Amino acid sequence: MGLMRYSTGAALAAALLAGSAQGQTASTPVVQQAPAAGAPNPAAGDGPAAARPAPQFEMADGIVATVNDKIITGFDLRQQMLMLIASSQVQPTEQNLPAIQQAALNRLIEERLKAQEITKFETLKISDQEIDEEIAQMARQAGVAPAAYMEFLEQGGIRPSAFRESLRTEIGWGQLVPGRFNSRARPSTLQVDQEVRRLNDAAAQPQYLIGEIYIEAARVGGQEAAVNGARQLVQQIIQGAPFQAVAQQFSSAPSASARVPGDAGWVVKGTVQPALQSIFDQLQPGQLSNPVPVDGGVYIIYMRDKRDGAATSLVSLKQLMVELPETASEADLAAATRTLDAMRQGLNCDNILSQSRATAGVIGSDLGESDVADLAPQFQQFARTGEIGSVSTPIRTPLGLHLVAVCGRRVGGPEAPNRQQVEGRLRSQNMAVLERRYLRDLRNDALIEFK
Repeated sequence: MGLMRYSTGAALAAALLAGSAQGQTASTPVVQQAPAAGAPNPAAGDGPAAARPAPQFEMADGIVATVNDKIITGFDLRQQMLMLIASSQVQPTEQNLPAIQQAALNRLIEERLKAQEITKFETLKISDQEIDEEIAQMARQAGVAPAAYMEFLEQGGIRPSAFRESLRTEIGWGQLVPGRFNSRARPSTLQVDQEVRRLNDAAAQPQYLIGEIYIEAARVGGQEAAVNGARQLVQQIIQGAPFQAVAQQFSSAPSASARVPGDAGWVVKGTVQPALQSIFDQLQPGQLSNPVPVDGGVYIIYMRDKRDGAATSLVSLKQLMVELPETASEADLAAATRTLDAMRQGLNCDNILSQSRATAGVIGSDLGESDVADLAPQFQQFARTGEIGSVSTPIRTPLGLHLVAVCGRRVGGPEAPNRQQVEGRLRSQNMAVLERRYLRDLRNDALIEFK
């Protein structure tokens, strides 16, 4: 599934699933207010047992705004508000309705910009059949027939035509962004190496598994509006609106478009702003923060889990060895040392084994990946401190005299990402940055007028 693709439809499928759930399941997080905030701690519910009637709010049907030469009417805005309400399961109130309206208007403006950009590419004409297939897939995810899925939307006041056009744009945008930026989003070998090293360096630090919602002040009318909107969202989440659905519809953070919306992943202690670090330290797993104002906006933090730093360090080693028994003479030891010292210059992980085969009396072997604590004591210091690609001076063990090359190092444990996972995560992050920049440039270049 492409970046930002089918976000509204997928969230509506999730809403349907929540609506059909019977009771709270083990996979439903218990979201609570942080004790430090001094607020009550009700558990989150599962969502409505059935489709609620369309929310009632007044809105004129005239032109609300224009985006270049495309108009946005009051009808368009109301439809977008209904889709946002249905997909996030946030219940409209007198207090939160302005924030919902602002969020819906922002989405409509971006939808118009996306649709206009898509028309520039002949290959991005999304057919009715593609929309039908996507609706059928969403219905399967919700465990209902396509007709029942669309009936659910209509019961919420959402016109099928408006939903289909919104979906058409999402599908097209989801194809356009990866197609345009795929090569640029691919991280370089240096980026991956640096991230792997960063993760290894951070492994001993406390870590937090974070869900986040970020309300950008500039998009909602200022910092005060961001704080007030965030307060309303906190109350809605406490009352049962799913955190992930709210994040997907209201958050400006890159994690809003992640595979799990709002999932910021594991965050290392000391790598975030002090205001957020203070909240991380206070929250316990399963708790939700009050709004956290920062420069430019407001965060809502959901503490999914915490863990201490990983203690296991895995290292990949290769070696050269001259066999010498513990009873070997000083002369034999000196001769072996001269042999290995002469070979050491120019050795690396790529040629160390071939060099062993070319030298009589020297044995080469790939020791594979091991926990440093499981290595021979004589190897452990260099395995911990040697730079990747470096070769040790001769090391004496009861078996002989060795040169050891450090060919890789990573954090152990089931949660530790491998290199492929790191590369995939970086690619997703790069793609999200490129997409936000693309949309920002489209907005800056557009003529947007509010009526």
